[in-house]
Amino acid sequence: MKAIAINASPKMDKGNTAAILMPFLEGIREAGAEVEIFYTSKMKINQCQGDLACWFKTPGKCSQRDDMDILLPKLAEADIWIFATPVYVGSMSGPLKNMIDRILPLVTPFFELHNGHCSHPVREGALISKLVLVSTCAFWELDNFDPLIANLKDICRNANLEFAGALLRPHYRALQSMVEKNEPVNDIFDEAREAGHQLVRDGAISSTTLAAISRPLLPLEM
Repeated sequence: MKAIAINASPKMDKGNTAAILMPFLEGIREAGAEVEIFYTSKMKINQCQGDLACWFKTPGKCSQRDDMDILLPKLAEADIWIFATPVYVGSMSGPLKNMIDRILPLVTPFFELHNGHCSHPVREGALISKLVLVSTCAFWELDNFDPLIANLKDICRNANLEFAGALLRPHYRALQSMVEKNEPVNDIFDEAREAGHQLVRDGAISSTTLAAISRPLLPLEM
C-alpha cells in the first residue's frame, strides 16, 4: 500500500498542521505502508488554465510544464491521498486548491452514475481509492472545519473516491501552549499515530480515535 501526503501549510514541517500530520504518517509507516510527502511551498504549480487539453488533446497529460509533472505520477500510483492544510478563511490553503485543480488529468471526461450522482471515472492505471484530511485551526469550535470537509467530500464524490476520515485539531494555539507547559496532551499525538495504524490495518479510522484527536482542551470562554 502506498500513501502520498501533500502538506499545504506555508510553515511546512514547522507548522501546526505538521504536528498532527507527522505522527499520523509515522503510524502509517509502522503499519507497513509506504509514505511519500510533498510540500506545496517547495513546488511550482501553476493554476489550471481550464482548456481541457488533458482530456481531449493530450489525454491524461497536462499541457503545462511545472512540478505537477513530478506530482501527477506519484498521485496516480498512490492508494491513499492525504491532504494536510490549515483552515484559511473557512477553507483550504490556496496552494492546495491550486494543486487539486490540476489533478484533472487523472480522471476521464466521461460521466458515470454512482448512487444517482454523476462522477468522472478515474483514468485507467490510477490506483487512488481513499482520501484523508488533516487540518488545524485556531477557532475553538469543531464546525469551523465543515466547509473544508464538505469540499473534499464533494471532490471524492465526483471522482468516486472514499473519504476515509479527517484528523481535525481545533483551538490549536491552546495545544501549543499546553505542550510547552508539559501539560497532559500527548495523547492527541498518540491518537494521530494510532489513526495511521488503523487506516492501513482496518482500511478506516475509528470515530473514537478521530474524536480523541479533536477533543476539547479548555472551555470556550477561556
